[in-house]
Order: sequence, then C-alpha cells, then structure tokens
Amino acid sequence: MTDQPIFFEHPILNLPYELTKRHWELVKDGQPTQRIIETRRRAEFISPIPKPKKRKGLTEQQQIIFDEGKGLSTEAQQYEQTSLINAVRHELGKWRALPNPNTWQVTPETARLLQHWRHHEFNTLRTFFCQIEAVETAIWFTEVAPTSGKAGKGFLTILMMRTIMPIRKSCICR
Repeated sequence: MTDQPIFFEHPILNLPYELTKRHWELVKDGQPTQRIIETRRRAEFISPIPKPKKRKGLTEQQQIIFDEGKGLSTEAQQYEQTSLINAVRHELGKWRALPNPNTWQVTPETARLLQHWRHHEFNTLRTFFCQIEAVETAIWFTEVAPTSGKAGKGFLTILMMRTIMPIRKSCICR
C-alpha cells in the first residue's frame, strides 16, 4: 500500500468551495497513474475509464468530434477549445490574485460583490468555487478585458469570431 490514496477509492481531492489545487495525473488514454499533481488540471476532454480486461479490434479508442452541430469540426480538423479555456483561466487567475480592489478594473458595485463572494463567511449554503469562477469570468470579459490591452482585446476578438461566424454560416440570406 502506498502513502497516497488510490484513485478509485478517493477520486475527489478538493473541496467544492475553493480553487482546485491538486488533481490525479492521467495518462493519454485517461487512465490514472496513482500520482497526485499539486496544481489545477488543464482543461482537456478526457474521461477516466477503467481499462477493459480484453481489447478486441481497435488498439486505441477513437476520438470524439466535439462539433455541437455547428459544422466547425470534422474528423480532419478539430475545433480546439481547450487552449482558449486554459488561457482565459490563466488571465483570470492573475486578475483574481490582485489584492487591491482598486486595481481590479471593475465598477465599485462589482468590487463589493466580488469581495462578498470571495471573503464572506457564509453560515448556511456556501457558493461553490465553480459558481464564483463563472461569474468572475463574465465580469472579466465584460469589465476587465475591454480595458486590459492586447491580451483582453485578443480574447474578445476570438470570442466574437467564434460566435458570429457560426451564426452567419447558418443564416439564409435572400
């Protein structure tokens, strides 16, 4: 027996109320290595599935094409979203780490809400970190990115291209 817990006995390593600080290492096919990594996992499309006892036919699992019915991905060229997600998480993390609310580049009302969500000692139902992160992301894109120079404007441009182009493709113009 090792000092670290075994993946399938203790798959959950983090509390839902705080930023994920560690994760189980997984190999390319989604199998756990039994090693805990002391950082947040990068966004990837993976599913840890126990290995089958016998493999017949294909030696490797086929890739799923994440298309969402918009015609953006094909088997030859995949629409890759995870690098954008990881880059946004990185920028959001730098912004979240700013200690002084005056440097957050948000309205005073938003600053008060962020301080409440981040630091209030809740007595009953607590907000999950993923809920706060979702709101922080919307705030960052709405209030921070437009005024944060090249990086912020670059993200906004990418998002506009990825949301407007599929709409234009699907429009029937007469």
